[in-house]
Amino acid sequence: MIVGRVLRPHGVRGEVKVEVITGFPDRLALHEVFYLAHPRTGHDVRAYAVERVRVQGDTALVKFEGFSSRDDVETLRGMLIQVPIEKAAPLEEGQYFQYQIVGLSVVTDSGETLGQVTDVLETGANDVYVVIGPYGEVLLPAIEQVVREIDLPAQRMVVHLLPGLLNEGEP
Repeated sequence: MIVGRVLRPHGVRGEVKVEVITGFPDRLALHEVFYLAHPRTGHDVRAYAVERVRVQGDTALVKFEGFSSRDDVETLRGMLIQVPIEKAAPLEEGQYFQYQIVGLSVVTDSGETLGQVTDVLETGANDVYVVIGPYGEVLLPAIEQVVREIDLPAQRMVVHLLPGLLNEGEP
């Protein structure tokens, strides 16, 4: 599961600044190992021992063992930081990780196909699911009144369309 992305070296002692991509940033400091993967392919995953993590809002400073200079960590720029899913924070019933939502087929409660979830936007109040399909891009708020059912084994989300969620005159 992706929890961050290396932005750039920080300082001269081998730390990197990381964009935090998780709803549980404080848990980053609990990991002894991060798995770094190539940003475009997700391949060439390698384990790196973590010396320390300092979370600062939506970023963190990470020091990996064996890296002692700015030049050493330059090669990590852009890498995706992953942790095993079994090490992820447990979620309450009805909560899902973003990777579980992206890719779901979306249908209305009347059976009409809206498309597929391609992204999850974090807005503060609630997430918004970006759905691409016959209606173009549809933005669905991740609220109880809209999202009626998420069936992970079937890879399907059932939604109720509130007025204004689809542009008038669309298919």
